[in-house]
Amino acid sequence: MEEVLGEENVWKQKDDKAVSIVDSNLKIRFKEEAKHWTDGAPIGNGRLGGMVWGGVESETINLNDDTIWTGSPGNYTNPDVPKALSKVRKLVDDGKYAEATASAVNLSGESSNAYQLLGDIKLAFDHKSAFDEKTYQRELDLDSAVVKVEYSIGEMKFKREHFASYPDQVIVSKIFGNKSGSLSFTAFLDSKLPHRSSVNNEKQIVMEKAETGIQFSVILDLQISDGAGTITVSEGNKIKVENCDWAVLLVVASSSFEGPFAKPSESKKNPTSECLKRLKSLKSLSYEQLYARHLNDYQKLFQRVSIELSNGLKTEEKDLVATSERVKSFKTDEDPKLVELLFQYGRYLLISCSRPGTQPANLQGIWNDKIYPPWDGAPHLNINLQMNYWPALSCNLQECQEPLFDYIASLSVNGGKTAKVNYDANGWVAHQVSDIWAKTSPDSGDPVWALWPMGGEWLCTHLWEHYTYTLNKDFLATKAYPLLEGCVLFLLDWLIEGKNGYLETNPSTSPEHMFIAPDGKPASVSYSSTMDISIIKEVFSSIVSAAEILGKGENDLIKKVIRALPRLYPTKIAKDGSIMEWAQDFEDPEVHHRHISHLFGLFPGHTITLQKTPDLCKAAENALIKRGEEGPGWSTTWKAASWARLHNSEHAYRMMKHLFDLVDPENESKYEGGLYSNLFTAHPPFQIDANFGFSAALAEMLIQSTVDDVYVLPALPRDKWVSGSVKGLKVRGNVTVGISWGDGYLNEFNLWSNNRENRRFTKRIHYKEKSVVVTLLTGKVYTFDKQLRIVKTSSLMDLSSI
Repeated sequence: MEEVLGEENVWKQKDDKAVSIVDSNLKIRFKEEAKHWTDGAPIGNGRLGGMVWGGVESETINLNDDTIWTGSPGNYTNPDVPKALSKVRKLVDDGKYAEATASAVNLSGESSNAYQLLGDIKLAFDHKSAFDEKTYQRELDLDSAVVKVEYSIGEMKFKREHFASYPDQVIVSKIFGNKSGSLSFTAFLDSKLPHRSSVNNEKQIVMEKAETGIQFSVILDLQISDGAGTITVSEGNKIKVENCDWAVLLVVASSSFEGPFAKPSESKKNPTSECLKRLKSLKSLSYEQLYARHLNDYQKLFQRVSIELSNGLKTEEKDLVATSERVKSFKTDEDPKLVELLFQYGRYLLISCSRPGTQPANLQGIWNDKIYPPWDGAPHLNINLQMNYWPALSCNLQECQEPLFDYIASLSVNGGKTAKVNYDANGWVAHQVSDIWAKTSPDSGDPVWALWPMGGEWLCTHLWEHYTYTLNKDFLATKAYPLLEGCVLFLLDWLIEGKNGYLETNPSTSPEHMFIAPDGKPASVSYSSTMDISIIKEVFSSIVSAAEILGKGENDLIKKVIRALPRLYPTKIAKDGSIMEWAQDFEDPEVHHRHISHLFGLFPGHTITLQKTPDLCKAAENALIKRGEEGPGWSTTWKAASWARLHNSEHAYRMMKHLFDLVDPENESKYEGGLYSNLFTAHPPFQIDANFGFSAALAEMLIQSTVDDVYVLPALPRDKWVSGSVKGLKVRGNVTVGISWGDGYLNEFNLWSNNRENRRFTKRIHYKEKSVVVTLLTGKVYTFDKQLRIVKTSSLMDLSSI
């Protein structure tokens, strides 16, 4: 393998895989057994998730399967909506916003279904005496995606290793001691859902769901050391292991879910048969082989990006300090190594809960311990689902987006029915909250959250972003463009002729936020919220660009879009100097509201930029200051990313720092945002989107891009991260970068592309006041100095031969 990035670097490049030579700060550590679910260590292979508690006398691993949901395919249409819609529009036109808000309840639909738990692996150990608490260690190693537990009882040392394998679709646990015959325990499966369990003739525990709906099966297979130990059946549904050297548990699961359009009652799938077939295919693989296959698959993704941050101070070794203690001390020591850890944790979690062929990451990823989790664990389309995938592109995990695109395709099917029946419109639409059945109708209840037909449109911006990062023209033609086309067809019908010749959305809300109407009444429904129009501008611009690439620029649809774009309501500045959230400068009764929807054009959108709209950027800055720094975790990271887009390192860092607050799970209602001891982010309660938002925001602070431009260290907090490096982040144009800096200033910048379609590519590179335009060759690594001069060119290996 050829070294390509300089002698001082501690990695080597193979395609987009950064191979770590030094294991640096990639462990989440616990010094005691879990007392709460959020003390557990999460593992996952995209579909199956586990939460490892790490008990001594007993072990619990909570299990999840991403297809275990309530309900069945629904009818997401309402033929009574068109009449109610006309009434609401008339009230809005008459300026009767409170009345329009009350009337808009008639546009609402049904609630989403709920994501559910699967069950538990339970282990009860037969230890003859108490363990030494000082010897207890539990850690989640992000570099290997393995949870390890170890402790001592007298002279005996016990260890456990747990991982979830994507290539083999199994959760694997190995338990062993340092003395022969020292291991004895009982294993069984349990669930909060109605179930039945038994031990079959192969001495495998089989647990099956015992009620209607999506069926599931979980099977636990147990292997123990040859010549040492016995396995017997206990109580008909448990396995008892006595006096063995080691044991390996293989846990597989399957469900009857066949897709969002298939009724569970009509499913022909047999989950138990599928589990048995899976286990049969694994019988020939040793633990070492299973581990090697897991590690090779996982590290191809995870090790693409490495990061090192330093505040320039010599810090004490923290290898053995519980991560929760590090969170507690962050407010004073601002340990940059903890920032590194949380960044990589977001990447770990995305790999672990969203892989090709799985469901998209929901409100909790895949990890859930409740029959009905908060907000049903459902994907919310007014920020949360989108934020889940913010780090996929910049943080070099583009494959992890595939479930999102499959999901958008499903939404387009149901959304076509909703659009036609509810709104007499072409194309497709999706609203604020959905579920595994690709629900597209409005939510039930108050229009302030229920009435928001822009969820699908926001998701469609991810399609174009994926192309700009990957330059995958086949993806653009076969998957992205058809979905964008349907989205645009709806928007052209949804937009109506408004005041002063503008095209407007009516009714319109700014997600979950009220205003005070001119008559003094609270309301949420008006017309052309800034969020609506910003998203529409983004979608319209995207399809025009996509059409040009695909040779469809002369299509009638594209011509209509080009005519409509300048007629969209402009983003305006309020009398207080901030971005207006609604088309009128309404009074805001909650200036510190958690959503910053009206700043979509700044981030993640591209219609407010320092280069093209400096006045709007100043207004966006005022809006962020007006919103304040308080709020749930996802709000904190959204604000951090937005400040980064403004190249404001001070405020971006302050928002990130705000997240480092250790949440007490027994009193979580007292917190806003924060981290649990396992570094899950809190709303509270637990909501995974801020984990992903944090990684995306940090990447945004270190590198930004447009299709043509690259901005190096645009929001680096120079006094907090005095020196450091990051390698493997992506910028638009299928380009990978590496950056190193010292004393707060750029040392070296590396850039390369392995795009096979275009031999040459041109970029404008910016660092502070300096800018250069370079035309580069793919397959080469270019090293720039702090003056943005190319000082070294290296050749990548012939990637086709790897």
